[in-house]
Amino acid sequence: MFTGLVQGTGKIAGQNRSGVETRLNIQPGFVLHSLRRGESIAVNGVCLTVEGFTPDRFYVYASEKTLSVTNLGLLRTAAQVNLERALALGDRLGGHLVSGHVDCMARIENMEHAGESRIFTLSFPEEYGSQVIDKGSVALDGISLTITACGRDYLQVNIIPATWKETAVSCWEKGALVNMETDMIGKYVQKTIEPWIKGSAPQEKKSGIDMDFLHRHGF
Repeated sequence: MFTGLVQGTGKIAGQNRSGVETRLNIQPGFVLHSLRRGESIAVNGVCLTVEGFTPDRFYVYASEKTLSVTNLGLLRTAAQVNLERALALGDRLGGHLVSGHVDCMARIENMEHAGESRIFTLSFPEEYGSQVIDKGSVALDGISLTITACGRDYLQVNIIPATWKETAVSCWEKGALVNMETDMIGKYVQKTIEPWIKGSAPQEKKSGIDMDFLHRHGF
C-alpha cells in the first residue's frame, strides 16, 4: 500500500528485455535506507517487487500484464521515474490510499500556467469516468493529486511548484501517456452498489413465518 507522496525520483539505468517481459535496473536519486529483497516499491505508481540491489541501484521485474497496462514498457534508458516505498503502519497518510495497481493510461492533452502552478488536462478511457469525481483523488504516475475538473473521459489536475520540483512530472509533455489509478474507496463503493443500479440486486428471501403459519402452530 502506498500514499501517492513520491519520495524522490530515479532513472532507468538499464533494461533486460526477454520477449514481452523485462527487468528494470533503477538508479534512485536519493538514498533508500535498509532496502530489502522482496519489498514493494512503486515505480511511476506501479507496485513492483525488489529482486536485488546494490548500494546505488535496485532491480525489479515487470510482467507482460504490467507492461500492457502501464507506461513502463514505453520508458527508455535514462528516463526519470517516480519512486515511493510501501507505507508503514503508523506513518502519516498525507496523500490517499494507493494500491499500486494501475487501472489505465491517461494521455496528456494540454498544459497551461496558472500563477506558479501548472494545470494539466488528461484524457482516459471513458469506462473509468464513473470513478473520477470533482475534488476527488487520483494517482498519476504514482503522484497523489486532487481532481480540479473532470468529465466522462477527461480530468484536470493542478501541479504546485513543490510537486513540479520533487517528481518526474516536469518530464510530462503533450501526448505522453501516464499511469492512472482511480480512488480505491470509490471502486469498492461502485462495486457494492452496482447491482442495485443495474436492477439486479438480490431479492430479500421470505422467512416463511406469517399469520397462517402462527395459527397452524397454535399461536
